[in-house]
Amino acid sequence: MAKILHIETATQVCSVALSDEGKLPGLKESSEKNSHSATVTVFIDEVMKAAGMAYGELDAVAVSMGPGSYTGLRIGVSTAKGICFAVDKPLIGISTLQSMAAGMQAFVTPGIPTLLCPMIDARRMEVYNALYNTDLGVFREIRADIIDEGSFSDELSKFRILFAGDGAAKCKPVLGHHPNAVFIDDFQVSATHMIRLAEEKFSQAEFEDVAYFEPYYLKDFIPGIPKIKGLR
Repeated sequence: MAKILHIETATQVCSVALSDEGKLPGLKESSEKNSHSATVTVFIDEVMKAAGMAYGELDAVAVSMGPGSYTGLRIGVSTAKGICFAVDKPLIGISTLQSMAAGMQAFVTPGIPTLLCPMIDARRMEVYNALYNTDLGVFREIRADIIDEGSFSDELSKFRILFAGDGAAKCKPVLGHHPNAVFIDDFQVSATHMIRLAEEKFSQAEFEDVAYFEPYYLKDFIPGIPKIKGLR
């Protein structure tokens, strides 16, 4: 076990957690849209002070590495790297979708063959998604898909699939009719879902190169049209 700071900013949720020997001495979360840049460092200071812990006492910093919001990922990763540089601690990268799947494990019904499908809204009718076994093993790799009525047809014929995340919400009208498609409507992304994955990576010394680590965007960033008078 170790003292690890966990930073989750890949989606609309800004979440910061502190784990210490398997316990949770600090957690701050907000679902306020476009607030990550203003809140993430405040949340970090608050959880560290609440635990009475100095930054130098951390053993590592874990960050949700994507896919997800381009801006959110940049904020989270740059913040995590800054702390690692400042106090000379290792960086742990955690797949955002696998972290979500870890949080979905609580909704699994034992004895029923089940897959976990976390989904993140990727805009333009697409969702980032992957399929995981209930032990978080990768069943199908991460990809960006446009979901239609034929999506997951092979898997749904053999497994119950749990869907969760803001991407699942927009897919529910398309897939919700299938008896093996179960949507977790009250699911929320959280840094607490990263803890076990980060502890496993820490125990195996599976760290990122702080200098060169970049978020996993999956798709290239396409800026919107500038909203400047006279431009179209």
